[in-house]
Amino acid sequence: MKISVNGQPHEVKATTVAAILTEIGYGDATVATALNGDFVAADRRMNQAVRDGDALEVLAPRQGG
Repeated sequence: MKISVNGQPHEVKATTVAAILTEIGYGDATVATALNGDFVAADRRMNQAVRDGDALEVLAPRQGG
C-alpha cells in the first residue's frame, strides 16, 4: 500500500498506525501521530486502520539547548 509519511511517499505492508510505526522503524519510540490531519492517540493506534493514499504524520520530541 502506498501512503505518505511526513510528506514522503512510503510503500508499506502494515494496515494499522501501530504496525506501520514498527515497520518504518519507530518501534517503541515515544511519538505523536496524526492520520490525514487527525490526531491518533497512542491507545488507538493498534485499531486505527490506514488505507492506500492516507497521510501519516509522526512527530518525535527532540532534546537540546
